[in-house]
Amino acid sequence: MEYKKDFKFGLVAIIGRPNVGKSTLLNALIGEFVSIISPKPQTTRVNILGIKTTQNYQIAFFDTPGMLEKTKYELHKTMVEEVKKVIEGSDVIVMMVEPVPEIGNIEKNLIELIKKSGKPAILTINKIDKVPKKGILPVIDIYAKERIFKEIIPISASMGEGVELVEKTIVNYLPYGEKLYPEDELSDKTERFFVAEIIREKIFNLYGEEIPYSTAVEIDEWKEEDKRIYIKAIIYVEKDSQKGIIIGKSGEKIKKIGALARRDIEKKIGKKVFLELWVKKKEGWRRDRAFLKRIGYIS
Repeated sequence: MEYKKDFKFGLVAIIGRPNVGKSTLLNALIGEFVSIISPKPQTTRVNILGIKTTQNYQIAFFDTPGMLEKTKYELHKTMVEEVKKVIEGSDVIVMMVEPVPEIGNIEKNLIELIKKSGKPAILTINKIDKVPKKGILPVIDIYAKERIFKEIIPISASMGEGVELVEKTIVNYLPYGEKLYPEDELSDKTERFFVAEIIREKIFNLYGEEIPYSTAVEIDEWKEEDKRIYIKAIIYVEKDSQKGIIIGKSGEKIKKIGALARRDIEKKIGKKVFLELWVKKKEGWRRDRAFLKRIGYIS
């Protein structure tokens, strides 16, 4: 692929409260799975880089953890630090909100961070398929009064509505520059990272409120053979009682996690996979900074 002299490159932060649809938007912009999705909030725990390359521009999108009002654990503090770090280092900021005609405390905090950064910002009002069209205008009006957004775009990330317009608008505000990543690269994350995230996604989708937030996944072994890859993953929990819930009666639950995860892992890496899952207790792991660093939640 040849690049023009007026080629654009930029880092773009996607920010917002938990469960607003940031990961869904990232996947829609890239056109492939890059960030896991769950109906539960706080699914994303680290900044996920997704790369979009065309003939005229390359965009490095950062899907950030949902901004939190309170930080109970070291994990939560790290997630907030990640958001602030990306805002400071980005060329363009895409803030995402829900179609609610009021500005919450989390949104107010994000707006202040945008103001301090001085970066061009675009507001996306997501989930417009969930509300009547007449309900969108009051949301636009209330955020327009903040006078910091270059554009305000109503979208439905899950339906793909408005996604192309978001991308075109971002490009308008990108600086000129050479591409930073190879044209066929979609992320800077390793296959091991994506495998751990896929397993974690299944846990978020299969279990109730407490269990997903008390679990972390680490790839313990990775052996590549001629026709398949052997992967051993450890699912960490905080209590002995949670081990039983994850495993399920006669191991039914963990078998289901394995079957669903293996299907998506094979689709992602394009090779047959033998997936072995183990469950271990790691009490207080969300407060353990050294452990968080070991599993990649802290750089």
